[in-house]
Amino acid sequence: MGTHKKYEGAGKRRAARVPLRKRHPVVVWGLVVAILLPIMGGAAYAWNLNQKLANLDTVDTDTLKNRPDVDPDAGHSINVLLLGSDKGEGNQGGETLAEDAAASEWPSGKYRSDTIMVVHISADRSKVDLVSIPRDTYTMIYDENGEPTQEQKINAAFSEFGPLGAISTVENLTGLRMDHLAIIDWEGFKDLSTAVGGVPVTIPNSFYDPKQDVRWEAGEHVLQGDEALAYVRTRYGLLRGDYDRIARQQNFIRSLLGKMLQSGVTTNPVKLNNTVSAIAENLTIDEEWTTGDLRGLALSMRGVTTDSVRFLTAPVGSEEDHPAWGSIVRLDEAKMGQLFDAMRSDQMDAYIAQHPDDLLGDEVR
Repeated sequence: MGTHKKYEGAGKRRAARVPLRKRHPVVVWGLVVAILLPIMGGAAYAWNLNQKLANLDTVDTDTLKNRPDVDPDAGHSINVLLLGSDKGEGNQGGETLAEDAAASEWPSGKYRSDTIMVVHISADRSKVDLVSIPRDTYTMIYDENGEPTQEQKINAAFSEFGPLGAISTVENLTGLRMDHLAIIDWEGFKDLSTAVGGVPVTIPNSFYDPKQDVRWEAGEHVLQGDEALAYVRTRYGLLRGDYDRIARQQNFIRSLLGKMLQSGVTTNPVKLNNTVSAIAENLTIDEEWTTGDLRGLALSMRGVTTDSVRFLTAPVGSEEDHPAWGSIVRLDEAKMGQLFDAMRSDQMDAYIAQHPDDLLGDEVR
């Protein structure tokens, strides 16, 4: 098992006011489950959702301007921007992300989002595709008003301009309209792994992560709590750096899905309660998800299983050192265009048939 000694994890920028609201939809977690944990339960499941999600945090994204049009050929497919977020070192204010988003000024530099995924739910609700965008992707950063600022690493968008800046930047990079937003605090990974009794992973080679001061030993492990959080955040010490970190995160999510199903979470009241609590306490979504839309989506995705969820990474063209931003990633524009065109027109089966090697394999990290 990995051993852990320590964990290492502003100025203000004027931002458009984003009202904070609370919702009480029983089906909100149903949608998040459809994206991350595609398992649908019965009456006990719905009851727990209703109890635990009464105060789920939301932010208003309806004020964002200059957005891509929705492709008429996409049918009823759905695109969701999924961010993994944490607060930077030294930020002890105690405000939630939703409270900071609701303030008149977004706290530039307080939050980091090194995990960026575009989630595509097919129109027939049979498939879910998660595409990770490397944190060092060099692109134009757009602000909370949808206006271009300067080119730098994509993870600066959320840090500097909040949820609206992140949405606008990803939309302009991909050409995809994001129908919804889901932000999970990194603590959610820790709490979820504990709620299900640990997540099995295999580490092929022993290595040391100097950033987190963690020594990982080769072999099979069942990770939960702080160890699980350290695992999904590890980047230093890996052969391919951030690319291996992306693969580890995707493998962790896939393993978590399998553990959820094997553990019978939806039929175990204690595990169900703990799992829903872990998400509700660490999740922020956009308030534009209506109760009716969420209910319909949750019901339509009852047949989704772990085999229906596919993991990819945005195609990388090259890496280079930038005089201002250090190591950056330039995406393969031609192939990226094919990938996001396939999402836009809901033709991901055809794209994957043409590029089967793009799928996350069974390799372990």
